[in-house]
Amino acid sequence: MDSQAHSWLDVTSLEVGSKSSGLNEIWHDPTGMSDISKAEAAYRNKYFLPLGSAGSTGIKPGAFWSYFVLKNSSTKPVDVSIEYVDNQLDGIQVYSRIREGMEPYTELVYLSTSQPFSTREIKHHRFAFSVEVPPFSSTEMMVKFDAGTLGVVYPNMRIWKPEQLMERSKAEAILTSFLFGGYFLMAILALIGAITMRENILYLYSVYSATKIWVWGSLLGYTHQYLIQDHFHWSYQSLSSAAVILTGILFARCFLETAKYTPRMDNFLKVMLFNGLFLIVCVAFQWEALAHLSMMLALFFYPGVVVVALVRWRQGNAAAAVFALAWLILVLGLLVQAMRDLGYVVHNPINYYWPPVASFVEMLAIMVAIGLMVQRLRKQKESAERKYLLHLEASRTDLEQQVQLRTQELEHAKTKAEREARTDPLTGIFNRRCFFEEASKQVKMAINNRIPLCVLMLDIDDFKSVNDVHGHLIGDQALCATARVISQHVRDVDIFGRIGGEEFALVLSADIEGAMAVANRIHRDIAKIVIKSAVGQAQFTASIGIANLQEREDILELIRRADAALYQAKRSGRNRIVECVEAT
Repeated sequence: MDSQAHSWLDVTSLEVGSKSSGLNEIWHDPTGMSDISKAEAAYRNKYFLPLGSAGSTGIKPGAFWSYFVLKNSSTKPVDVSIEYVDNQLDGIQVYSRIREGMEPYTELVYLSTSQPFSTREIKHHRFAFSVEVPPFSSTEMMVKFDAGTLGVVYPNMRIWKPEQLMERSKAEAILTSFLFGGYFLMAILALIGAITMRENILYLYSVYSATKIWVWGSLLGYTHQYLIQDHFHWSYQSLSSAAVILTGILFARCFLETAKYTPRMDNFLKVMLFNGLFLIVCVAFQWEALAHLSMMLALFFYPGVVVVALVRWRQGNAAAAVFALAWLILVLGLLVQAMRDLGYVVHNPINYYWPPVASFVEMLAIMVAIGLMVQRLRKQKESAERKYLLHLEASRTDLEQQVQLRTQELEHAKTKAEREARTDPLTGIFNRRCFFEEASKQVKMAINNRIPLCVLMLDIDDFKSVNDVHGHLIGDQALCATARVISQHVRDVDIFGRIGGEEFALVLSADIEGAMAVANRIHRDIAKIVIKSAVGQAQFTASIGIANLQEREDILELIRRADAALYQAKRSGRNRIVECVEAT
C-alpha cells in the first residue's frame, strides 16, 4: 500500500464540513458481497480508481468501496464526524486502522436503514460516524457503501467537528420544518376551503400537499429519525413516491380537465397513473429494482404534464399557464436531482434541497392557479346565475301574464257561469231561482222600511197556438220580444224574471196605482208586437195579475196572490189586467 498514491486528508479539531473524503480511490463491487479482505486485495491489485463523475456513481447495483487516509499533525487526538451526504443508501460499513502499524482493519461502525435509529452513535437523519485520529499519526479508512439491488452512491463524505455537524443538523431541521409546516398549512387551508366552498379540486390539493410531507420526510431521512425508527425499509420511500405521483397526476387531470378537453393527452396521464400503481405493486412484492425503474420512468414522464398544461392554456384556460409554471418548477427541481444522481453535477447542499424547495414553490404556485380557477368558476357560476335569474324573471313575467290571462278567463267563465245560473238562457232576464232570491230580498226590505211593493204576474195568451201555427222558433222570438218590452218599463230597483214557459213576473217598488199604470203600459206595448213568420204575422196579447204587498207577507204568498189574479184574468177572457184586492 505504501507504493500507491493515497487520498491524504489533514484533519484538525476545527473542521466545518469543507473537507471531504474524496473520489480518488473508489472500487465497484457489482455483487455487493465482498468483505474487507477482498476489498484489501482489490486495493493491492490497484482496482481502486478515481471516480469518473462529478460525485455520483450513477445508478448501479452492488456496493462501492472508498479508501482515504485521515492525518493528524497535531499533538492532541482529533475527533471528527464523517457524514454521508445523501439519504439514498441502504447501509454503510466503516473499517479503520492506524497506518503506522501493521494491524488489520477493524470494523469501526456499521449503519443501516434496517437498524433501529436509536443504535446510531450520532443522531443524524443521514448516516454519520465518529473517528478519533491519534496525534502525529494517520488513520486509514475503508468504507463500504451498500446501494442495494440498484441505487446511487455518493462516496465523497464530509468531515466535521462533532459540534459543528450537530449545529448544521439543527439548521437543516429548521429548514425542513418550515417546508413541512408550509405543506401542512396548505393542506389544512385547502381542506377547509374544500369543506366551505364544496370544491372537489381542493380536496385533491389537500391530499397532494399532505403526500409531499410524507415523500420528502422519507427521502430526507426524517421519517426514520422520528416516526419509523425501528424497522425502516426502502419500500417506505417507494410507497411515499407512489402516493405523491398518484395524487399529483389525479390533481393535474382534475385541474386541467383533460378528460373533457384533451382526451388524447388524458391517456398519457392515465399511463402515469398506471405507473404509479405499478410502483405500489413493486413495493408489495418487494421488487426493488423494478421500483427504482418505475420511479425513473415517472421522472421521465413528469415534463409531459407541462406540455398538457400549455395545451390547456392555448385552449383559453388562463389558470393552466400558472399550473404549467408550477409544474415546470417541480420538473426543474427533479431534473437537478436526476443530474446529481447521474453524476453530471456536484452534490452540494443547494442542489440537495433544491427538489423539496422546488416542490414547495410548486405547491404555492398551484395555490395561485387554484385561486384563478376558482375565480373563473365563480364568474362562470355568477354568469350562469344571472342568465338563470333573467330566464327566471322572463319565465315569471310570462307565467304572470299566463296566470293573469287565465285568471281573466276564469273570472269571465265564473261571471258567465254565475250569469247563466241566474239568467234565463233564452230571454237574458232573471230565471226562476234568481228571481225568487232577489224578490225575497226586496220583499223583506220593503217590509222593514214600510215601502209599498207590488208584483205583476204576466202570461202570454194562447201561446200554444203561436207555437203550433208559426213554429217554436217564432214562439221563442215572441218570448224574447215580450221580455224586451217589459224590460223597457223596469227600473234598477225592480225585479224582473221569467218563472216558467210563457209566464213572467215583475216586482215593482210602487203602490197599487203605480203598479197598475206600469201594467197598462206593458199590456199595451205587448199588443203591438208583430213577428213575421213563414205563414204570416204573429201577434199576441197578455194577461196580467197584480198583487200588492201586505204586512207580514213573504214572496211566496205575494206571488200566489198575484198568480191567483192572473188566473182570474185568464178565466175572465184573457187580454186583461186583474188586481188581487185582498189577501186570502
